[in-house]
Amino acid sequence: MSFVDAVREAVATIPAGAVASYGEVGAHLGLGPRQVGRAMSLLGEDVPWWRVVYADGTPASCHEGRAPALLAEEGTPMRGGRVDLARARHHWPL
Repeated sequence: MSFVDAVREAVATIPAGAVASYGEVGAHLGLGPRQVGRAMSLLGEDVPWWRVVYADGTPASCHEGRAPALLAEEGTPMRGGRVDLARARHHWPL
């Protein structure tokens, strides 16, 4: 399986209302956050890309800046313009 496919599968498991940082996705898969970012740039709209955020909770700025609106639609806990990671962080099962 390619690292792009692995990122696709991992991101697809993040439920609505939850997020993971690029680094957390990478740690789950044994990849670096930049590799995750590269893979994310190759994925289409069928993957919930808006559920992957920066380490400080800042939503992605790609896709015409739609991430904050999509996160709000899903009821993702926010604190100002950032995701409240203490409440919204996704944890993969061990």
